[in-house]
Amino acid sequence: MKVSADGKKKWALLLAKPAAASGIPSLTELNAGTDFSCAVLESDINWSRAASDRINEKVSCQVGNSEALGAANYDLALTFVREFLTAEGGPDITAGDKAYQALKKSGTEAWIYLRESAKYSTAAWAATDVIELGGRVVTDGPMRVNNDGNIKRRIAFLAQEMVTEVTVGAGV
Repeated sequence: MKVSADGKKKWALLLAKPAAASGIPSLTELNAGTDFSCAVLESDINWSRAASDRINEKVSCQVGNSEALGAANYDLALTFVREFLTAEGGPDITAGDKAYQALKKSGTEAWIYLRESAKYSTAAWAATDVIELGGRVVTDGPMRVNNDGNIKRRIAFLAQEMVTEVTVGAGV
């Protein structure tokens, strides 16, 4: 069955390393993390693997080139729609702006995970869910982007240890 992607991305932010040696978070860790699904601008998500490094591995007897795969690469950046408290005018650090506040300092280490499935982003993480892509990242400094509409900031992430298409808690 084909599924519309509309409203189906769930994000989890952990500020501490998952307990499992595999780096794959448990169901409890994901559900205790910050869900920032309603704070990411859908049209400006870069959260994907990129082409791996390629190494020339031609042996002397070969005619033509021969390549081998090297290290995996990732294209990681998210644009956060900022939320402010109406009475005080400052950032809403306990709700809508919580993830941005945790990630806004350049060099911050965090663990971010994405679920993309037939479930809506409002559904809690379940043991059978697949983490599309996630892991340990380090933040670059926030960039001010076109603020037509809402106030937004874009943060690029440097991949450190990533997992792709693994079941929640696998290897725990």
